[in-house]
Amino acid sequence: MDMHAPKICLVSSSHLTGDSICERLANECVPIDWIQNTKQALDKIRNHEYDIVVSDISQPELRDPEFLSQLYTDIHNALPTFFIIEYGSFYQPKKSLNLSVSNHIFKALDYKSLIKKLKELCSNNSLNHPHKQQNTLGISSSMNHVDEKIKMLAPYTQTPVLIFGESGVGKEVVARRLHATQNSTGPFVAINCAAIPHSLIESELFGHEKGAFTGSTNMRKGVFEQANGGTLLLDEIGDMPLETQAKLLRVIQEKTVVRLGSNQDIPVNIRIICSTNSDLRAKVDDGEFREDLYYRINVIEINIPPLRKRQEDILFMAYKFLNIHSEKYSEKIKKLDGVASQALLEHSWPGNIRELKNTIERACIMTPGTTISAQDIFPKQSMISFEEKNKSLKSFIQAQERTYIEIILRENSWNMMNTARTLGICRKSLWEKMRKYDIKRPL
Repeated sequence: MDMHAPKICLVSSSHLTGDSICERLANECVPIDWIQNTKQALDKIRNHEYDIVVSDISQPELRDPEFLSQLYTDIHNALPTFFIIEYGSFYQPKKSLNLSVSNHIFKALDYKSLIKKLKELCSNNSLNHPHKQQNTLGISSSMNHVDEKIKMLAPYTQTPVLIFGESGVGKEVVARRLHATQNSTGPFVAINCAAIPHSLIESELFGHEKGAFTGSTNMRKGVFEQANGGTLLLDEIGDMPLETQAKLLRVIQEKTVVRLGSNQDIPVNIRIICSTNSDLRAKVDDGEFREDLYYRINVIEINIPPLRKRQEDILFMAYKFLNIHSEKYSEKIKKLDGVASQALLEHSWPGNIRELKNTIERACIMTPGTTISAQDIFPKQSMISFEEKNKSLKSFIQAQERTYIEIILRENSWNMMNTARTLGICRKSLWEKMRKYDIKRPL
């Protein structure tokens, strides 16, 4: 291949498939490493040893939701990944756990198309190198669009930005990302307009001189001065009092502030970012927000969709928080089992990213083992809600039996004798059920 020697990884436990693909690609001068163990493959992929992944999910162990979720939702963005399904064809699905393998019945593997796609990826520099990717906002198309807009805005440090989004969706994270991307030498300062009493908000924003009001025993700089040379985030701008809005408009237009108790203009050079979870246009119509200020701060608009509308980011962020928790407490990284991953995807997340972060942290703390189950994440909810819908009664009962056996195994630290005694069966029956349901002790 006439390219920059991309590193391609084939993950397959089938000797027939592995030998066939490696031989064919070798004839086409396409170098590829064949790995049969999923854990080894994940370790190498996470260590940035490969640029492209070809995964044979016609094999049960590679079709496991836990493997797929970790493949797609590590702390790095997903690599270009092709899946071989059923009788051998390949496809490149969306970055989502919901891969309905049983609905894809194909004929023989199309080597010509696969090789053509691999060459295209390498020749047009479209490879998605994790170590070069810095977007921690998510892997969904909407968050990639946000990231692209941030990069576009970075050079225009005087342009105001207005960020819309529900509570907990990550508005401050986006604001900090913009600040970091513009390589500003000044600080990032954030203030929540809704959390400050109306009587104190002007002092917090603009500062005050000594003796400006009762209790002001010292001069104090406001957040505009504190952020000079950098970025100021005015969070929940929609809750700012009308009288303060008028003064804010003047500061934005004149690029100067006047401390309370003073008449001296102080120049400030900052990027102003405002954020809100309310409909500012409706507030303008209701007379609760100044129209001139609305147009002044809404030069560039960034909308962040709620987490429920970008499912691709749920598991991506979940594994990101698992890694953060592990680094914070120097613990081994915990993982999600298949039912837990599905439970996360099915939850509506009214608290968005903030709720997900707290949920993962609680699960990490309260789970004694290394594998987090659905019950560890949502202990008050029934296992029924986490199971696949429209199952036959037999399939549902088997799924419940498998889940219950895993729970008891974890509670007994995978001690077979104690687990069998708790379940009221013999060790031989327990082994048979574990073999039947492909239950394996975590590595």
